[in-house]
Amino acid sequence: MIKLYRSIIFLTLFLFSYSLKGELSFLPVDLKTDHLENPIGIDNPSPRLTWRIEDNRQGAKQSAYRIIVGTDSLKVVNGDGEIWDSGKVDSDRQLVTYKGTNPTPFTKYFWKVIVWDGMQQTSTSGIQSFETGMMGISSWQGDWISDGKDIHYEGAPYFRKKFETAREIASARAYIAVAGLYELHINGERIGNQRLDPMYTRFDRRNLYVTHDVTAQLQKGENVIGVILGNGWYNHQSMAVWDFHRAPWRNRPAFCLDLRITYTDGSIETIPTNLSWKRSDSPVIFNSIYTAEHYDARLEQGGWSGPGFDDSQWHGVMLRSAPSTNITAQQLRPVRNVLTLPAQSVNKINEKTYVYDFGQNMSGVTQIKVSGEAGTELRIKHGERLYDNGRIDLSNIDVYYRGDKEKDPFQTDILILSGKGEDEFMPRFNYKGFRYVEVTSTEPVDLDKNSVTAYFMHSDVSPIGKIETSSDLINQLWRATNNAYLSNLMGYPTDCPQREKNGWTGDGHLAIESALYNFDGITVYEKWLADHRDEQQPNGVLPDIIPTGGWGYGTANGLDWTSTIAIIPWEIYKFYGDSKLLADCYENIKRYVDYVDRISPEGLTSWGRGDWVPVKSHSNLELTSSVYFYVDTKILAEAAKLFGKENDCRYYSALAEKIKNAINDKYLDRKTGIYASGTQTELSVPLQWKVVPEEMITKVAYNLARKVKEAGFHLDVGVLGAKAILNALSENGYPEVAYKVAVQDTYPSWGWWIVNGATTLLENWDLDAERDISDNHMMFGEIGAWFFKGLGGIYPDTAQPGFKHIILRPHFEKDLAQFDAQFQSPYGLVQSQWEWKKGKINYQVAIPANSSATLYLPDYVKGEKVTVLEAGTHNFTFTMDNMNNMLMRQCDNILIY
Repeated sequence: MIKLYRSIIFLTLFLFSYSLKGELSFLPVDLKTDHLENPIGIDNPSPRLTWRIEDNRQGAKQSAYRIIVGTDSLKVVNGDGEIWDSGKVDSDRQLVTYKGTNPTPFTKYFWKVIVWDGMQQTSTSGIQSFETGMMGISSWQGDWISDGKDIHYEGAPYFRKKFETAREIASARAYIAVAGLYELHINGERIGNQRLDPMYTRFDRRNLYVTHDVTAQLQKGENVIGVILGNGWYNHQSMAVWDFHRAPWRNRPAFCLDLRITYTDGSIETIPTNLSWKRSDSPVIFNSIYTAEHYDARLEQGGWSGPGFDDSQWHGVMLRSAPSTNITAQQLRPVRNVLTLPAQSVNKINEKTYVYDFGQNMSGVTQIKVSGEAGTELRIKHGERLYDNGRIDLSNIDVYYRGDKEKDPFQTDILILSGKGEDEFMPRFNYKGFRYVEVTSTEPVDLDKNSVTAYFMHSDVSPIGKIETSSDLINQLWRATNNAYLSNLMGYPTDCPQREKNGWTGDGHLAIESALYNFDGITVYEKWLADHRDEQQPNGVLPDIIPTGGWGYGTANGLDWTSTIAIIPWEIYKFYGDSKLLADCYENIKRYVDYVDRISPEGLTSWGRGDWVPVKSHSNLELTSSVYFYVDTKILAEAAKLFGKENDCRYYSALAEKIKNAINDKYLDRKTGIYASGTQTELSVPLQWKVVPEEMITKVAYNLARKVKEAGFHLDVGVLGAKAILNALSENGYPEVAYKVAVQDTYPSWGWWIVNGATTLLENWDLDAERDISDNHMMFGEIGAWFFKGLGGIYPDTAQPGFKHIILRPHFEKDLAQFDAQFQSPYGLVQSQWEWKKGKINYQVAIPANSSATLYLPDYVKGEKVTVLEAGTHNFTFTMDNMNNMLMRQCDNILIY
């Protein structure tokens, strides 16, 4: 009886503490609409609503949800959703598509979610919102206007509109669509901190508009709207090999704007662009997204965008037709000056020449503050390398430029001083790739270390991944990979931020896992895959740079590059559990695969570029391209299954099997386990992409490990092999070999770059190469994902995507004392952390609420090899079997020891 009494007391206290703890810790947080926080100006009539559960209890889960949406925030707080009330839905989903009343333009919707945990306790989120925009071209009132100049005119125009408001303003939104680039000003204040808006698209097929909340900038009485227009990619004046100056859309920049004001009395007034606007030249006398910007401070017009300015000398505007009939909301993380970097040092060459070192390679702009005589010209050159004499060397990045290097010098801003005190200049419509800046002037100027500041500029995606280890080399490699990735993210992924700035498709998909483990980039990729859909020809063909002005539909724009159309939507689905992008691209993937099938009826194709920039061994083009043909077809079959397209699933599953068999029949020597000539790429690519027959995996992986050992654990691959090799080794029995390759610091290796001072990833393994020598490239960036996979063992589970279920396959590398991988999944923090102590491994795992994991332990760990983990934190201590003997892998002593 006493024992029973004590048990009842204990159970009562436990349930009370559980309930109390649940009230304190069980909460839906991080609510987003279409993966953005409280977005305004969206056009999606069925936005996706997401949240995650903040709950640190072991086994925490969501058993049901209820979404409430309305236009009155107070009613939503009180549980009244007049627009949509989902009711209680018994589901653990945390991504739900809105199914309420059709949204109307220019409307703010408030929403919240109520969730139930496993014990049927409820918890309610805070109130979030989304606001619709135009939702169709018919909502626009403004005309498209321009300055009427021709495409060769070099100045950036000012535009200005004065208007009066007499009533009290409740809210105001500026909707602006631009062919080119813009800065928006209201009453003398620049609106927003975005750069390079709107994002680059195929301008004659789709244009983006941006919505700004300008309520705080308006006032009773006189108001002024000001706009500056830049060329961007729309009017590309600098000559380069990709022929953007011949783009079919090319024209003088133009824009359309509606300023929509809602007054407190409920009335609405719209101030649109029309012939009542005025325009003038600005101090920006030249601007090129590719090369630089030129600014004459003597031409400044103080107060040009504010009330009281005399615009009597300004001119009228010209009406223009819209560049396309498809004008949609820009719904992605904007480009910003994200990081400010002061100069690490300055070298004064002479009274007219200064060279600044900012300590790391980056994409972005610089700001200079300088005084001098009126008319003094400063040339502000940006580069990645220095000559022996300390001056900037542009020879590795200006090789494709075909313009006038005196009039339009590459990566060199030009500032002409006003002579009226200190001039301040930072380009508006350009960015560069650089570490060093050289300032030269026509007259002596006095500059110091603080005169020039650098800004690391890129799409402002949130960091969600972190690698921290006891190895300085790994830590530096991870940071360099992220620096390279961000340097090449400008609303679309690029190859390099200096020489090209092009959206090379291969670079995009080769780096996609590294991108998604480290940054919340879904909105950028949704935009970029829309560009793919715009660029795809009716027959299914894609160019290998996207967007493009027409270049890239050549003979090598094949599967190893343009598989972005399939691979990126599939990876987004795996990482986010969001199938919208895959659904949006389904027919495009199908057209693409069907095209390759028509030209490759036997299942093999040589359409592609091959293993670009290899160390020395060249791999078989037909083998690697055919593997990517298999990958795309397999993704298409899986997507068909997901969307219930049974006939497509059967057809493309059979086609994938046909391609796989054709590859193995022609290129796999089943006696030796060698593909083609047996290069590292030819062995690793079939392994990485699961083309190798099950019974041959052990032999092929053995041959790859042997090949790597023969190279002294160095790389002999190009971009396709660099994507595959570490995964092929780690996932097929040789994680220790993969590690030895990953941390190699002699040529050729990733580490070789780091020990030679690189702060980003390079384009060529050879530091002394004569071509393909950008110092800021992302195409070799898979290593940034491999740290999470090959050491942390963190993988998404395609069967339960978005890290609803996590696969953990850690490798406890004996030469690494400590390792910690953290990843903010859609469900919360996933952590895989381990440390060697006294010959044992202490391993800690964090699984987010409403998620689960399966832990697969390596063979060299004693005990149970497979463990199912619920949400929460788990701590293990492992004893090793005879690890050194195990690592020989029964390979006749070919490996490490």
